[in-house]
Amino acid sequence: MRRNRDTVEGYFAAINSDGFADLEPLWHPDGELHAVGAPPRIGRAAVLAHFPDVLAAYASHDDRVTRWIEAGDTLVTEIRFEGTLRDGRGVEFDALDVFDLRDAVIVRLSSWYDTRAVARMVARR
Repeated sequence: MRRNRDTVEGYFAAINSDGFADLEPLWHPDGELHAVGAPPRIGRAAVLAHFPDVLAAYASHDDRVTRWIEAGDTLVTEIRFEGTLRDGRGVEFDALDVFDLRDAVIVRLSSWYDTRAVARMVARR
């Protein structure tokens, strides 16, 4: 369904531009975010608070979707994340996001990536 794809494309555009306020209409009020290694975020306010917190260490970042899998109201995206920390170090990794939508609004997002490898890249050397 094209409307669902438009919503997910809007999600990535907002994340990549730090336009976190633009995420609000994309999420259901009872939306859920499940990210590996983090407690679930339940409710739009909790979900929206997550993104500026997790991306605060980055001077720049880009989630580039490299593959789309669409099945009804579920979209799966393979992602290549490339970012630069505020101290100039680069961070790159692959991730997988599973979006569940209802009426073209995100009701659940599961985000999967190697948290141990990312933690090593982000940790000060």
